[in-house]
Amino acid sequence: MEKPRFKSLDVFRGLTVCLMIVVNTSGAGADPFSLLSHAKWFGLTLADLVFPAFLFAVGNAMSFGDPKAAPAGEFFAKVSKRAAIIFLLGYLMYWFPFFHQNPDGSWAFNPIDHTRIMGVLQRIALCFLFASIAIRYLSWRGLAALSAGLLLGYWGALMVLGPPGEQLTPLGNIAAQFDRAVLGVDHMYVKGHGYDPEGLFSTLPAIANVIAGYLAGRYIASRPDRKKTVRMLLISGAVALLAGFAWSLAFPLAKRLWTSSFALVNIGLDLALLGGLIAWVEIAKIRFGQRFCEVFGRNPLAIYLFSELFVTVLQLIKAPDGKGLYDWIGLHLFQAVAPGPVGALLCAIAYMLACWLFGYALDRNRILIKI
Repeated sequence: MEKPRFKSLDVFRGLTVCLMIVVNTSGAGADPFSLLSHAKWFGLTLADLVFPAFLFAVGNAMSFGDPKAAPAGEFFAKVSKRAAIIFLLGYLMYWFPFFHQNPDGSWAFNPIDHTRIMGVLQRIALCFLFASIAIRYLSWRGLAALSAGLLLGYWGALMVLGPPGEQLTPLGNIAAQFDRAVLGVDHMYVKGHGYDPEGLFSTLPAIANVIAGYLAGRYIASRPDRKKTVRMLLISGAVALLAGFAWSLAFPLAKRLWTSSFALVNIGLDLALLGGLIAWVEIAKIRFGQRFCEVFGRNPLAIYLFSELFVTVLQLIKAPDGKGLYDWIGLHLFQAVAPGPVGALLCAIAYMLACWLFGYALDRNRILIKI
């Protein structure tokens, strides 16, 4: 029997997807507010909290079922298929629109030998697969020990295996070297010139974010006393947060490198946020904003894919000045109304609301897209 779902978890997912779209689709014509831009290397911004929260939410969703209920063969077939589909969707998303126009006006397929292999959905797929296997075979103590081992091991690998003085540099760190050797530069994050913020090696500490979400969901489902649950989530979040910031003195916060301190700080924040949402939604019974977030939270992967693909389609439509339609709207509409970062933010919010309407249409027609 599946464990009961809680609206606070859907709201948590919804907030994550909402902010993710706003961060990813800032309007043209001005730089976004610094909080809505990822830290260039070390540091922490609001934008840096989005992806770890999504992974935490993936773990939450995994706590609703019993991974040990199905026979081993059926279990491995199911989780492998799901991971493969999510990974493939992410790969195809980066390859999309699959073709481009040459200077002479002819059309050609985008070369597959220059398509990025890793990415957001690909990391989700790998973290889901690894965490699913761990959850099936380990107790909660074993999962906690595994998470600690991943975080400590990643720290040790970067500091010991990287070239002296370059252990935490964009190109010198061992994670980037590993990814270049396995993936090849042509299949990595283009702007990184040799490193990938969602690379293979740096996926290891991200698995801990998924496991933390699972353990939090399992704890919530096993504790009927909501007030005590909130208290424990807030306390646990505060402990993880303080430990992460203390660790950052030796191992700086870096989303693009997914340092262990960064993973731990985000786990603390996510635990605290989830506790606050339970207090808001389930204890205080405040409905303000709940429905809005639930629409995003019920079809998170579908809405995320839509948000990424639709903006790409808009950019393929060229305005008279040659700019993509989305950039043209940002420049000639939102920058005209509110110049600077405010206009860029308003453009992103408007696009986020368009994605919400897509999610609302799915929800209203009781369409729940599961992979």
